[in-house]
Amino acid sequence: MELIDNINNLLGDSLKTSLIPGARLKIAASCFSIYAYEALKEELEKVDSLEFIFTSPTFVESEATDRIRKEQREFHIPRAERERSFYGSEFEIQLKNKLTQKAIAKECADWIKRKAKFRSNQTKAPMQQFACITSNQNSYAYMPLHGFTAVDLGYQPGNAVSNFVNKISDTAFATNYLSLFDQIWSDAEKLDDVTQRLVDHISTVYQENSPEKIYFLMLYNIFNEFLEDLSEDVLPNDLTGYKDSLIWKKLFNYQRDAATGIINKLETYNGCILADSVGLGKTFTALAVVKYYELRNKSVLVLCPKKLAENWTNYNGNYVTNPFVKDRFGYDVLCHTDLQRNSGESLGIPLNKVNWGNYDLVVIDESHNFRNNDALKEKETRYQKLMNRVIRAGVKTKVLMLSATPVNNRFGDLKNQLALAYEGESSHLQEKIGTSRSIEEIFKRAQKVFNEWAELPPEGRTASAILNSLDFDFFQVLDSVTIARSRKHIQTFYDTSDIGQFPERLKPLSIHCGLTNRADVIGFNEIFRRLTLLQLAVYTPVTYILPSRLEKYEALYDTDVSIGGGSKLKQADRELSLKRLMTINLLKRLESSVHSFRLTLESLRDNHQRTLQTITDFQSQGAMAASLIDDLSSSFNNIEFDDDEMPDIDEAFSTGGKIKINLADMDLVAWEHDLKADLWLIEELSGEMQKVSPADDSQLQNLKR
Repeated sequence: MELIDNINNLLGDSLKTSLIPGARLKIAASCFSIYAYEALKEELEKVDSLEFIFTSPTFVESEATDRIRKEQREFHIPRAERERSFYGSEFEIQLKNKLTQKAIAKECADWIKRKAKFRSNQTKAPMQQFACITSNQNSYAYMPLHGFTAVDLGYQPGNAVSNFVNKISDTAFATNYLSLFDQIWSDAEKLDDVTQRLVDHISTVYQENSPEKIYFLMLYNIFNEFLEDLSEDVLPNDLTGYKDSLIWKKLFNYQRDAATGIINKLETYNGCILADSVGLGKTFTALAVVKYYELRNKSVLVLCPKKLAENWTNYNGNYVTNPFVKDRFGYDVLCHTDLQRNSGESLGIPLNKVNWGNYDLVVIDESHNFRNNDALKEKETRYQKLMNRVIRAGVKTKVLMLSATPVNNRFGDLKNQLALAYEGESSHLQEKIGTSRSIEEIFKRAQKVFNEWAELPPEGRTASAILNSLDFDFFQVLDSVTIARSRKHIQTFYDTSDIGQFPERLKPLSIHCGLTNRADVIGFNEIFRRLTLLQLAVYTPVTYILPSRLEKYEALYDTDVSIGGGSKLKQADRELSLKRLMTINLLKRLESSVHSFRLTLESLRDNHQRTLQTITDFQSQGAMAASLIDDLSSSFNNIEFDDDEMPDIDEAFSTGGKIKINLADMDLVAWEHDLKADLWLIEELSGEMQKVSPADDSQLQNLKR
């Protein structure tokens, strides 16, 4: 007896040696696969005959798939697992993918007609599974046998823990199995001849199905779930006339596709992030979406950074510079920072009268500015006000976010933006998308994968490496609520004849030059040295409160930052952060241009002079002077920041109220001394910058060239 483990020695290889010309093969098994025939077809062609018993009812009258009308069957795979396996079991997927079933089935059917007979157990009684080979020379028996497939032969992997088969070479023992097989084969009460039914069934594979029909059915089975879920409710309604708008006619083909996709995602998931690369026209695409909803009588709000407000107000204004004036856009435009203001005006809109909760659609330009959702116990952040005052309040609000860089350095940036679409309740999105994990878990796992990828050596830190490591759920979420195309994508998948070629992206030029060619003006190193000497005491008044008076101000202005009150954000810490922020901004303005640096110095000088005047007034009036400063952020009213990189002053450093410090509670001598020292340095630097005219500015002149 020989033990076949289907690892080191395979059942298929053993059968090949035993199937000599003139041999008779007898098999009792639960299933028969055409791929097993293909593996042994050369040997099977040599045998005298095959007698095959299906050990469970297969192709019998009560269950025969041939009773199904042909026009209904087409390429239908029978429901019964044992009949379906005739065309390959679930573990023969690699063989199925070769799409050779038609040719193999035709060969197998022809062979069956010539050499094989099939009978099926038509009772409910169980039957042993084995195979016998007999010839004039020897007899062999193989048992146990689970089926006659490529997996059982050892040529394809399966899910069995073990697949041992015993080969019995002793003629006496093998004869016992042959006798048992012949006894059952001859019992008409137990077995039903199904050869013709099987041949008729297999013939449908290669006779009834044209390549076109098979292709159609493949497409249907791939996309049937999508087709079932598709609803007219989530498709743009052409009756609105949005395709007749001027903005729609101005769009390129890829922008129209994006607009249609955005509307579908807004209607399905309540939100969408348009993350096309810079230069692909996200604003125009968004305007087409806005026009669609305006034609449906929806109220639209555009939230944008201050620097982009003029762009948006130009498109909804009656201006000669408005290329879409005929579309009569009616959306409101407000700035990101306006969310934290309750009074005054912004872009002609009185903020105390804005009905924040009445907008059906909110378009957030540069949405990455809302990537942080760090909550404070005693203060509502800008993100939270957007969520609570605009999205959750009032009518159901859809959210369209525009950003070329929705992710800064962590996937949580993207998650926080997406949360605006589902009102912070991730279960709403999870239910609609149908992911197995929660949105939080999906992004947590994605971040873990990214962190591990970032630790790899440079040669292993490839795009394919991280893409292969991320879960399918992550891509499912992105596909559902984001649209992101690159220039390469557009050039590959769209007809760009009306666009022309995108301009070639040149590598940035690094030009290192001094501040100025003038010998009487200090250079960058000296400017930096002097900036480091600045104490910026005007932004740190709490530092100068007398120790005996400090406790009452801590009680007023220190903020709990945890629900349990275990940690606090001290006002003194806010002021130190503000000081560092100002130092960074001074360096950025210097890097930008001499003129920008000079303007910032002048504003800083004015702040110091006003504060020193306040101290002087207090010293002259005594108890008549009530307070020092209303709010830390007020010192920045005339300071220009880079909006993209600098955080909002009010959000980052305000306590939510006015900060008032009685000058009587301060060490005015020390504070006044530091303010004057700072003012002297500021005036000295400002004087140096006054010497530099545009013609003397080395950076400006290099830029012109």
